[in-house]
Amino acid sequence: MMRITSQKLRLLHVMRILQQETDEQYSITINEISDRLKPYGISFDRKSIYADVETLREFGMDIVLTKGNRFGYFWANRPFELAELKLLVDAVQSAKFLTSKKSSQLIGKLESLASTYEAKSLRRQVIVDGRIKAQNESIYYAIDKLHEAISKNRQVSFKYFEYTLTKTMRYRRNGHVYIVSPYALHWDGNKYYLIAYYPEHGTTHFRVDKITDIEICQEPCVNLDQDLDLVSYVQKTFSMFGGPTEKVAMKFDNDLIGSVIDRFGTDINIQKVDDQSFATEVYVNVSPSFLSWIFQFAGKAIITGPDLVVEQMKELVDKQCSLYRH
Repeated sequence: MMRITSQKLRLLHVMRILQQETDEQYSITINEISDRLKPYGISFDRKSIYADVETLREFGMDIVLTKGNRFGYFWANRPFELAELKLLVDAVQSAKFLTSKKSSQLIGKLESLASTYEAKSLRRQVIVDGRIKAQNESIYYAIDKLHEAISKNRQVSFKYFEYTLTKTMRYRRNGHVYIVSPYALHWDGNKYYLIAYYPEHGTTHFRVDKITDIEICQEPCVNLDQDLDLVSYVQKTFSMFGGPTEKVAMKFDNDLIGSVIDRFGTDINIQKVDDQSFATEVYVNVSPSFLSWIFQFAGKAIITGPDLVVEQMKELVDKQCSLYRH
C-alpha cells in the first residue's frame, strides 16, 4: 500500500480541524491548530500550517482570516446555514413516517454538516414530545427502493400488513405478495403513500409504512395510464375536500378568519355580515371530511347554501347526535 506522506496527512488534518471546530462565531489560531496536530505525531512548523491554510484557500475552500484581538481562521460558507440545518432537523424530527431510531441517525448526520459548536445548538433544539413515530424501520429503505423502481420503470413486489386489536402486525390476505407498477410517491399528513397500478383495483395507493419485504422486479411496469393526471388523483384521493365540486356559501365568526384563509387562501372574496361575522363563497369538493371541518368549529361556522350541501350537513349532525341518544 502506498504510504501517505506526512505533509499530505497534515493538510487533511488541518482541513478537518477547520471544518469541525470553527464557524463565524468561533475562529482558531495557528497555535491552537498546532496543539490539535500534536497527538497525530505529524512533523510541522508554523510556516507549514500557514502554507496548508493558503493551499486550502487556493483550492477554493472559504477560509476567512479574523483580525483584531484574535488573529485566527474560520471555515465560512458551509453547504447549509445553521438556520437551514435547524429547519431540516425540525422536518426529520416531525416526520411520522420515520422511526425514532432513524430520526436520531439522520439528525446526527445533519449535525456533522455543522461545526461542533453549531451541532450543540442543533442537539438542544431536538425536543422529545411524545409524538407518534413509525414502528416500521424498513420504511426508510422502502422509499429508496420505490424511487429506484419508478426511475427504472420496474414493477415492485411487497407484503402489506395491518394492526390487530392486540396492537400486533398481521399480514393482509395471509401474506399475499402484491405486485404493482409504481407511478409516484406522495407525502400527505406526515405519511408516505405509493400510488401504483394494481391489476385487481387499477390505480390505487398503499401506505409505505405498512409495506415490507419490498423487491424490485425485472418486469417493466404495465398498464400505466399515460393520461393519468397525478395532481388530480392526489387532490381527489388525499385532499381533505375530496368529493363532488360545489360552490358553497358559508358564514363564520370573525375570529375564524385565520382558519379560513389557511384553508382557502387569500384570494377568496370576504363580505361583512355584521360586527361579529363574515361570509364567503368558495368552490370546494364536498365530502364528509369537509363537513367535519365545518363541524369542528362548534356553531361558529355554518353552511348557508346550496340546499343540497346544507342537507348533507344536517344528516351528518343528526348521525353524530344519534350516537349519544339513549
